[in-house]
Amino acid sequence: MKDNYKDAMNRLTEIIEKIEDEDVDVDELAANVKEAVKLIKTCKDKIEKAELEVKKVVEELDKE
Repeated sequence: MKDNYKDAMNRLTEIIEKIEDEDVDVDELAANVKEAVKLIKTCKDKIEKAELEVKKVVEELDKE
């Protein structure tokens, strides 16, 4: 699985394009959906972590 946000988003785009192509068998579709869910979770986690880091930086600036 992709560990960084950019790679995960690129892979999600590939999966979406495959699904939209409608030339995917049911087994492949199920696997793609499972992978997409994991990638979405990875992206969400990275966004939340970045948000926390930004908040910490802003709090430090406010202390100064």
